[in-house]
Amino acid sequence: MENEIARIRAVKAAHEDELLSKANVVGVGIGLRQRGGEYTGELALIVSVTHKVPPEELAPEDLIPDEIEGVPVDVQAVGTLRILPPYRRL
Repeated sequence: MENEIARIRAVKAAHEDELLSKANVVGVGIGLRQRGGEYTGELALIVSVTHKVPPEELAPEDLIPDEIEGVPVDVQAVGTLRILPPYRRL
């Protein structure tokens, strides 16, 4: 499993900037793939988007592949991300 994680990290590093340049993409990470809202247990590149868009509504350069270099890619909608102010104790 350590070799698999190392390989996925290398693929992430090689393709992260390209993925982040695509429409609606707000993050790229490594995690467990989801299908129908359930985790599959399969490691994947997780591409976080503000919202999912049907492929036919995206420009070809904004399509996210199902896999990159043999690593599965899972697109997950996370909404709009924002930085919260620092936590302060009262």
